[in-house]
Amino acid sequence: MVSQAPQDTREEVIQAWYMDDSDEDQRLPHHKEPKEFVSLEQLDELGVLSWRLDADNYETDEELKKIREARGYTYTDFCEVCPAKLPNYDEKIKHFFEEHLHTDEEIRYCVAGSGYFDVRDRDDKWIRIWVKKGAMIVLPAGSYHRFTLDSDNYIKAMRLFVGDPVWTPHNRPNDDLAARKEYVAKFLDRGTSNQAVDAAA
Repeated sequence: MVSQAPQDTREEVIQAWYMDDSDEDQRLPHHKEPKEFVSLEQLDELGVLSWRLDADNYETDEELKKIREARGYTYTDFCEVCPAKLPNYDEKIKHFFEEHLHTDEEIRYCVAGSGYFDVRDRDDKWIRIWVKKGAMIVLPAGSYHRFTLDSDNYIKAMRLFVGDPVWTPHNRPNDDLAARKEYVAKFLDRGTSNQAVDAAA
């Protein structure tokens, strides 16, 4: 009898897939045909970390407290992205969807609603990450990415940061930044033999 591995509960609040090349509304899923899903392990290999947390009790959640202490996230605030709550909504949503990187991690914890974070794989193809209530993800410093709402048009996210926040986006191309070079060296330049070693470590 084959024993099945326990279901990863993150998969209930985080899904990822390769995107098509369509120019249709950015808030649509943009699945390829046939659909091509990406595992959480594949995201891990690109440095994208994720957790499933108790979004109804984020103020007292011990798991969140442990993550913050372990990773040094001392700053938090909240951002609500929707037409009614975000000033200059149309301009901001276009801005969020421009491909960019940060020199620090981007940490987002979805406490309500949902949205898409798009990241590049090793071959520079877009992977769409759908985060729903309870999902927390970390996009590593130096990784090119972008954000958009899905067709529900609403997300409330906790933003976390090490020390004082620096929200500066560096639009692509910015390959000469130290953070970009470090990201490429750590996550994109590795051979397959190293991946196997890392997975077993």
